Amino acid sequence: MRPAAAGVALGLALAVGVPTAWELTRPPAAAGAPVEQALAATPTPTPTPTTAPPPSPAVPQVTTRDAAPSPAAQVVPPVRVEMPARGLDVPVDAVGTADDGQMAIPDDVDRAGWYRFGPAPGAAGSAVVAGHVDDVEQGLGAMAALRAAEPGDEVLVTDAAGAVTRWRVLGRELLDKGALPVDDLFRRDGPPRLTLVTCGGPFLPDLGGYRDNLVVVAEPAP
Repeated sequence: MRPAAAGVALGLALAVGVPTAWELTRPPAAAGAPVEQALAATPTPTPTPTTAPPPSPAVPQVTTRDAAPSPAAQVVPPVRVEMPARGLDVPVDAVGTADDGQMAIPDDVDRAGWYRFGPAPGAAGSAVVAGHVDDVEQGLGAMAALRAAEPGDEVLVTDAAGAVTRWRVLGRELLDKGALPVDDLFRRDGPPRLTLVTCGGPFLPDLGGYRDNLVVVAEPAP
């Protein structure tokens, strides 16, 4: 059974042991629009009522509908995310949830995971792609490049059919893992958003990981 989006956690159990260069070159906590603002659904405008003349009498028509069920929409998964200005170029795997209920993340720090139970990039809602920032044995991960993301940066997403969509970064924010707006991060309605996530903030030796998540939100490029 597919888990509800609101039930997914983004703890992202990451580096075990000691921090790498991420901890030593920590970026500013935020740039551009705050995450919750960037992910906010745009309300549908209410049409202004107008006065129209009464319709002319017409002969009623019998309507028919095909009783066959509509085919399910085919989802083409993303397979690569690039942010050329920041040197980010990471292959993407479709992932679900781990046994502990958190979003599953590829063990390889040079790969990222797309949450396959949520929207695909370009569909309504927030398409989440997440990956490890580093690992004590593997070193710095590909998603560590998100620390330098700035509003206006271009993001390219390539899907399994070879189609490339272009996105524009709205903002970057460092958020405590205990205070993540999970419902917004995994929302399935509202304007299309691409949400890129890794870890950041101070390294906590007692926990063997980082305190925060670094979240970058992008919108379709005009």
